Amino acid sequence: MSLDTRHDSADESPGLLLWQVTNRWQAAQRAALKPFELTHVQFVLLATLTYLQESGAVTQKALAGMAATDPMMTSQVLRTLEGRDLVHRPPHPTDRRARAVAVTESGRELVNRAVVAVEECDATFFAALGSGLPAFTAALRTIAGARRA
Repeated sequence: MSLDTRHDSADESPGLLLWQVTNRWQAAQRAALKPFELTHVQFVLLATLTYLQESGAVTQKALAGMAATDPMMTSQVLRTLEGRDLVHRPPHPTDRRARAVAVTESGRELVNRAVVAVEECDATFFAALGSGLPAFTAALRTIAGARRA
């Protein structure tokens, strides 16, 4: 019995290749973030929040949208980060009913140390692409943009 697929071999399936590469990349990221006691999603939300709050108050909805994370999971992760005093929820400056989400000083210090490790991990992981890295990044941006639409 064989698999009824349009591909002659498994390494022709972009979905399977993406799955395999993503799993390897996530394992490398987990190892890079272990010394900081951050999961990858905690890092992504903390880094995204640090970036977004440069432009003003950030809502949980805006954070989840920018990070492309599930809103319920975002809420749970933020509670964990809040428990570690890495984020806090001050009153929103323009909406008295809402609360903003903000990085604490200790959160900013941690994420700025962690981003160095993450970027070093990325550089090592994607080194095999050599001069093809910008084209690969552009292709990922195209796919990410198409998925948001």
